[in-house]
Amino acid sequence: MKIAIASDHGGYELKNYLINWLQGKKIEIIDLGNHVYDKKDDYPDFVRVLAEAVAAGKAEKGIAICGSGVGASITANKVKGARASVCHDTYSAHQGVEHDKMNILCIGARIIGVELAKELVSAFISAEFINEDRFKRRINKIIELENE
Repeated sequence: MKIAIASDHGGYELKNYLINWLQGKKIEIIDLGNHVYDKKDDYPDFVRVLAEAVAAGKAEKGIAICGSGVGASITANKVKGARASVCHDTYSAHQGVEHDKMNILCIGARIIGVELAKELVSAFISAEFINEDRFKRRINKIIELENE
């Protein structure tokens, strides 16, 4: 599995921790920045690149980290083909993939700790879309909306 990950200064430390942890699990990581801590950076600059990479199929899933996760989610959802959500509980992290075909997990480094972040990421990356008619129908409606 190939996972893209990006953060601003608010998520910089957690991003680096998660990269090392995921690589230890033999998961291929595309680190889309920020690559140095810069308290003046802006999450849209990194999350846009992440969302575009996921939407283009360069990574199977993406993880976007900012202070709250909210700005990352708003930004990612502006990119056609990106389906992102803030998830700070494990149920949403896997159910979003299973029912809603979520492909980007957004988390707030100022909201959750490292252990919960690991649980969320594990739930997210192990989940697969349930290919049932009701879920496909709903995704198609989202795609139609995106194309209007």
